Amino acid sequence: GHQLVAHLSPEDCAAAKTNKVDQHDVPARHFGVVLSPADWRALADKLQKAGADFIIEPDIRFKGEPGEQGTFFIRDPAGNALEFKCFEDMGRLFAT
Repeated sequence: GHQLVAHLSPEDCAAAKTNKVDQHDVPARHFGVVLSPADWRALADKLQKAGADFIIEPDIRFKGEPGEQGTFFIRDPAGNALEFKCFEDMGRLFAT
Protein backbone atom coordinates (compact mmCIF):
# COMPACT_ATOMS: atom_id res chain seq x y z
CA GLY A 1 0.00 0.00 0.00
CA HIS A 2 0.86 3.66 -0.01
CA GLN A 3 1.23 5.95 2.94
CA LEU A 4 1.41 9.70 3.29
CA VAL A 5 2.28 11.14 6.69
CA ALA A 6 1.46 14.74 7.54
CA HIS A 7 1.90 16.55 10.84
CA LEU A 8 -0.31 19.42 11.96
CA SER A 9 1.82 22.56 11.70
CA PRO A 10 -0.34 25.51 10.53
CA GLU A 11 2.39 28.07 11.25
CA ASP A 12 4.59 26.42 8.60
CA CYS A 13 1.85 26.60 5.97
CA ALA A 14 0.97 30.24 6.55
CA ALA A 15 4.22 31.56 5.06
CA ALA A 16 4.15 29.38 1.93
CA LYS A 17 5.43 31.02 -1.24
CA THR A 18 3.77 30.95 -4.65
CA ASN A 19 4.94 30.63 -8.24
CA LYS A 20 3.19 32.07 -11.30
CA VAL A 21 1.81 29.23 -13.45
CA ASP A 22 -0.37 30.12 -16.45
CA GLN A 23 -1.64 33.36 -14.83
CA HIS A 24 -2.26 31.81 -11.38
CA ASP A 25 -0.27 32.16 -8.15
CA VAL A 26 0.26 28.48 -7.35
CA PRO A 27 1.38 27.50 -3.83
CA ALA A 28 4.98 26.31 -4.17
CA ARG A 29 4.48 23.67 -1.47
CA HIS A 30 1.47 21.49 -2.13
CA PHE A 31 0.26 17.93 -2.41
CA GLY A 32 -1.14 16.88 -5.79
CA VAL A 33 -3.66 14.27 -6.87
CA VAL A 34 -4.36 13.34 -10.50
CA LEU A 35 -7.90 12.16 -11.17
CA SER A 36 -9.77 11.00 -14.24
CA PRO A 37 -11.54 13.88 -15.99
CA ALA A 38 -14.97 12.59 -14.88
CA ASP A 39 -13.87 12.27 -11.23
CA TRP A 40 -12.19 15.70 -11.34
CA ARG A 41 -15.33 17.37 -12.67
CA ALA A 42 -17.53 15.58 -10.12
CA LEU A 43 -15.28 16.62 -7.23
CA ALA A 44 -15.03 20.22 -8.47
CA ASP A 45 -18.84 20.40 -8.78
CA LYS A 46 -19.35 18.91 -5.32
CA LEU A 47 -16.90 21.34 -3.70
CA GLN A 48 -18.40 24.34 -5.53
CA LYS A 49 -21.92 23.36 -4.43
CA ALA A 50 -20.66 22.99 -0.85
CA GLY A 51 -19.19 26.50 -0.95
CA ALA A 52 -15.56 25.41 -0.65
CA ASP A 53 -12.98 28.18 -0.26
CA PHE A 54 -10.74 27.60 -3.29
CA ILE A 55 -7.18 28.91 -3.45
CA ILE A 56 -7.55 28.57 -7.24
CA GLU A 57 -11.00 27.91 -8.70
CA PRO A 58 -11.47 24.96 -11.09
CA ASP A 59 -9.96 25.94 -14.41
CA ILE A 60 -8.42 24.48 -17.56
CA ARG A 61 -4.74 25.41 -17.56
CA PHE A 62 -2.48 25.53 -20.66
CA LYS A 63 -5.50 25.48 -23.03
CA GLY A 64 -4.58 24.13 -26.45
CA GLU A 65 -1.06 23.21 -25.34
CA PRO A 66 0.46 19.73 -24.86
CA GLY A 67 0.07 19.91 -21.06
CA GLU A 68 -3.58 21.05 -21.04
CA GLN A 69 -5.10 20.09 -17.69
CA GLY A 70 -8.00 20.72 -15.39
CA THR A 71 -6.82 21.98 -12.01
CA PHE A 72 -7.99 23.51 -8.75
CA PHE A 73 -6.47 24.14 -5.33
CA ILE A 74 -7.99 24.03 -1.85
CA ARG A 75 -6.57 23.84 1.68
CA ASP A 76 -7.05 20.97 4.09
CA PRO A 77 -8.05 21.72 7.71
CA ALA A 78 -4.36 22.11 8.70
CA GLY A 79 -3.77 24.69 5.96
CA ASN A 80 -1.87 22.46 3.52
CA ALA A 81 -2.45 23.30 -0.14
CA LEU A 82 -3.97 20.45 -2.16
CA GLU A 83 -4.03 20.38 -5.96
CA PHE A 84 -6.50 18.23 -7.86
CA LYS A 85 -5.89 17.91 -11.58
CA CYS A 86 -6.86 15.84 -14.59
CA PHE A 87 -5.68 15.27 -18.13
CA GLU A 88 -7.83 14.21 -21.06
CA ASP A 89 -4.66 12.44 -22.25
CA MET A 90 -2.72 10.95 -19.30
CA GLY A 91 0.28 10.61 -21.62
CA ARG A 92 0.61 14.40 -21.28
CA LEU A 93 1.05 14.32 -17.49
CA PHE A 94 4.62 15.64 -17.65
CA ALA A 95 4.33 17.56 -20.93
CA THR A 96 4.76 20.99 -19.30
